[in-house]
Amino acid sequence: MTWFLVAGVAGLAVLALSLVVDGLLEGLFDGVSFLDGLLDGLFSLPVLAGTVSMLGFTGALTLATTDLGTGAAAGIGLAAGLAAGWLTWRLTRALMSGTTAATPRGADLVGTSGAVVTAIPAEGFGEVLLSLGGQPVKYAARSTVAVPRGAEVWVEETLSATAVRVRLVER
Repeated sequence: MTWFLVAGVAGLAVLALSLVVDGLLEGLFDGVSFLDGLLDGLFSLPVLAGTVSMLGFTGALTLATTDLGTGAAAGIGLAAGLAAGWLTWRLTRALMSGTTAATPRGADLVGTSGAVVTAIPAEGFGEVLLSLGGQPVKYAARSTVAVPRGAEVWVEETLSATAVRVRLVER
């Protein structure tokens, strides 16, 4: 049973090590072209750590709770370790290949409405509060006509990363 526990603890140590030297074995099969990315991440440290830990702890648990011998415990531990490694590999691949929402850009502001927080003089700059990606953002704003504080405006154009051209919303 001691060897199984040593394997389990060693797997946990490898998992802790993977936090420090992340990606050490990731490129092991990069040059193998016939596999076409099939083994990407299969030999990563988290996968190996999960396999070894599950093998060790399952083997120790099998020996402690059943009358099966060391060989059977090793077989059961190996099956559980391979299953844990495969699940870790699949989960890692799913997380790494997941797509995220597009990052909002300044051009996405065109057509949105906002409120003036600092009055805008004719052909001068003031400030408007707009919503970008669901978050309130304050931008410098320019308008062809004077716009008072609190007025609702419509973004016509993005002038820069921090400035927009607006027009007053007529009611």
